Amino acid sequence: MSDEITIVEEWTRVKAPNPPELQEVKIKPRETALLVLDVQKTNCSNERRPRCVKTLYKIQTILEKAREREMTVIFTLTSAASKADMRREILPKKGEPIIKAGVDKFFNTELEKMLKEKKTKAVMIVGTSASGAVLSTAIGSAIRKLVTVIPIDAISATYPYEEQYSVWHLANSPGTRRNTILTKTNMITI
Repeated sequence: MSDEITIVEEWTRVKAPNPPELQEVKIKPRETALLVLDVQKTNCSNERRPRCVKTLYKIQTILEKAREREMTVIFTLTSAASKADMRREILPKKGEPIIKAGVDKFFNTELEKMLKEKKTKAVMIVGTSASGAVLSTAIGSAIRKLVTVIPIDAISATYPYEEQYSVWHLANSPGTRRNTILTKTNMITI
C-alpha cells in the first residue's frame, strides 16, 4: 500500500509540460477529409460538457470552409446515437456520411475504405471526447500514415486535463508524432 501512496504523491507533484508548438496549415481540399466526431445533444450540452458547446462555433467555421472547398466531410456518432441526436448547428448535408462506432472510428467501420476511395492523404479531426474518440481516431489515422491535423480549439472534453493529455499524447507518442499537426482554426487555410 505504501508504494501506491508514493506513486499518487509523486503524481501530485508532476509539473505539466510546455504546450506543443502549433503550426500554420494549408489544407489541400481534394486530398483531405474533415472528420466531425460525436457532437451530439447528449454529450455536447451546457449540462454535460459545456467545453464542447464552446467549440461549436469553431467546428461550424471549419465545416463551412470545408464544404465551400468541396472537401470530403464525414460525421460520426457514438454507437448508441442516431442522426436525431446530432447538434443542429452541425448537421450533415445530403451525401455526407455518418459512421456509428465506438471510440476508434476506424474499428469495424467503412471509414478507411471511404478515405481510400477518395484517395485521402490527410484528415482534419474536430469534435468531442478528446481523450476518447478524438485521440483514438487520431491514433488510427496516424498509424495508417495519414497526415492528421488537429485544430485544438475545435476539440473538447469534460475537463481541460483530458484535452491537454490528448494533445500532448498526439504530439509526443512514437505512433503519432510524425504524422500529427497541431494547430488552431485561425491558423488553417483551406
